[in-house]
Amino acid sequence: MPEPLAPEPASAPPGARPGRAAGVYARWLVKARWWVVLAWAAAVLVSTTLLPSLSEGDGGSDLAGLVPTDTAAVRTELRSVELFGFPLSARTALVQRNPEGLTPYDQGRTATAALAATRNEYPGLGRLEGALPITNAFGVFPGSAERDTTSISYLFFGPEVSFGYQTRVAERYADRFLSERDDVVGVTGSVPARSAQGALIREHLPLVELLTLLAIVAIVGVALRSVVAPVVAVISAGAAYVMTLRLSGTLADVVGLSVPSELEPVVVALLLGVVTDYVIFFLTAMRRELEHGADRLAAAEAATARYGPIVAVAGLAVAAGTGALLVAQSLFFRALGPALVFTVLVGLVVAMTLVPALMAVLGRWTFWPSRPRPRRQGVDRTLTGRLSRWLVASRRRAGLVVAACTGALALAALPLTGLGLGVSFVGSLPEDSGVRQAADAARAGFAPGILSPTTVLLEGEGLGDQRPALDRLGDLVEQQPGVAGVLGAGDVERRLERSVLVTEDGTAARYLVVLEDPALGATAIQTVDRLEDRLDELIARAGLEVDTAGLAGDTATAAVVVQQTTDDLVRIAVAALVANLLMLVVFLRAVVAAVYLLVGSMLSLGASLGLTMLVFGHLYPGAGLTFYVPFAAAVLLLAFGSDYNIFTVGNVWEAAADAPLTEAIVTTMPSTVRAMSAAGLALAASFGLLFVVPLVPFRELAFAMAVGIMVDVLVVRSLVVPGMLRLVGPVSAWPSRRLSRKRRRSVRLPRVTRSAGSPGSGA
Repeated sequence: MPEPLAPEPASAPPGARPGRAAGVYARWLVKARWWVVLAWAAAVLVSTTLLPSLSEGDGGSDLAGLVPTDTAAVRTELRSVELFGFPLSARTALVQRNPEGLTPYDQGRTATAALAATRNEYPGLGRLEGALPITNAFGVFPGSAERDTTSISYLFFGPEVSFGYQTRVAERYADRFLSERDDVVGVTGSVPARSAQGALIREHLPLVELLTLLAIVAIVGVALRSVVAPVVAVISAGAAYVMTLRLSGTLADVVGLSVPSELEPVVVALLLGVVTDYVIFFLTAMRRELEHGADRLAAAEAATARYGPIVAVAGLAVAAGTGALLVAQSLFFRALGPALVFTVLVGLVVAMTLVPALMAVLGRWTFWPSRPRPRRQGVDRTLTGRLSRWLVASRRRAGLVVAACTGALALAALPLTGLGLGVSFVGSLPEDSGVRQAADAARAGFAPGILSPTTVLLEGEGLGDQRPALDRLGDLVEQQPGVAGVLGAGDVERRLERSVLVTEDGTAARYLVVLEDPALGATAIQTVDRLEDRLDELIARAGLEVDTAGLAGDTATAAVVVQQTTDDLVRIAVAALVANLLMLVVFLRAVVAAVYLLVGSMLSLGASLGLTMLVFGHLYPGAGLTFYVPFAAAVLLLAFGSDYNIFTVGNVWEAAADAPLTEAIVTTMPSTVRAMSAAGLALAASFGLLFVVPLVPFRELAFAMAVGIMVDVLVVRSLVVPGMLRLVGPVSAWPSRRLSRKRRRSVRLPRVTRSAGSPGSGA
């Protein structure tokens, strides 16, 4: 005859009194365990065979693809293409350099090749629209750092030409029309840089995946003292990974939902980290059930019933938090938001079904070679146990710890006051990249902003006849702070001028503006913002009569991206905070605790971003953080903070139903912190290993996420949260009275049975 489980000790996991729905779900899942495992195996096999994977582009969308087409910078660039046939904002360039000097013959060959390409006299260059050579010969080009050492040929393509194609044509141009004696360094610019970024991501993504899996195996194995538990984690993460990639590929084909290519490794890290977190939570619960004497099926059922609700709520909290990106106006974030939400939901479904089924199938073998045995309950004498008892021994001590941690986290967040945002392409590449080396050569001969120069476009009747005024405007623009030099009418060979800088009918003119700073860094963006504000005044001072004037180019477009991102800050922040606060309030049925838990998450977030700004601001002065890094990190860290809040305080809440709050903290926090530390370490490793990708944005995000997760787990959840619970006391549960001493209830347990021969079955 089956007998009930022994009463649960105060250290029970959250959900010690699962509802009827959770119990029914757990019972059904355990009974159907083999069917669930087979169903997932079939789903993985079918999706791998029949469904498309995510397509691999050649480096992502152009900068103009990150902003709406009705913005001023994009309209100006499209108008420039309409008037001249190609943009002056060249994003592909061929660099020649000889520190000992380029001969006049070498420079002449460069100019001749560019003129012939512009006139379409050479076959085999595909969709190359034109070329514009500039040289620092005799120091004629304004702002040149050297003389007679460097030549750059800007190559112009239509906006519809892919990045990979532009790079290949540029290399073909160099091979066909320039010889070894021409001192060609290589092809560079934002387009080749984006193509190189895509290649580096695809090259290093398998290594990131492998290292992440190895880290998961090590962390799960050590935390659970098992060589089988990591296999459960890898199988579950692998199933989620395959299904996410295949279903994402299908959705991309059907409804256009796709992951921005820059963040595909981030999605992989998110998926592997989330699934591993929930595997650790479930397996920790099952080990406890086995230690309390349950057999494998009873243990799997009880663990699923008790942890299923918290995993579901925690997963939905992460999905809701990342879904805050949907309120953004930025096209980049609006594409990223659905991708992250979809990734989390797929991982949640796998964790809620496949993991409990595997636990039921494997039973005690899950923890081999260790053997969970029934153990006596007593004082937790581990380090975390001693720390918890010390922390809550007095309210004064808890207050001092909370104050010290809050002050330290606030201090770490101070560098955020100088936060600048950039959109780095070339600068994000490793130093041994050919694109980066060609860019460095160009900057050494001219100025840091020589690549991706800014375009000033003017339209008006008779502009071609206002030569003195056009020259004055060029001089005035060149005098602006942050501008290294300006190339305008009269600065190039007359035949090139008529096809590149002034229209044939003289109704439009444009200038090439070179900045003193790398074109897509935070400082350069500020320079372009100032220039745009003063452009009308400068035109009036030059005495020009124009109908319209505007700025185009990568820096002008990057300024729009940064402005959109800054404007989205309030929308994303409010949406993320509201989503996470609602999830906490609904799960905990408490407002006071939800508020200070969310404040704790914000403190760890601020410290993480402040330290990221401090480190990378020192490594790359003036570049700023890549525009999407602070916001992606903020949304993810807030979401994971709510995840861990639910796990941490849910434990205390359930134990406090039958014991004083202080006792509940002491009995639940040590085991909770240990499980959460293992889960946090796995999640931090998943994101931290993005550092393997040798691109600056990935390293910024890897640093921010790894530091943020560990600060959240080791400082906020381990010290600040129990300290706040001790300080605020039962008021934390307001408006409910669940922590009131007058409100105690008996323990209700799910109906589970022991199989014959199990411990305590009487067999």
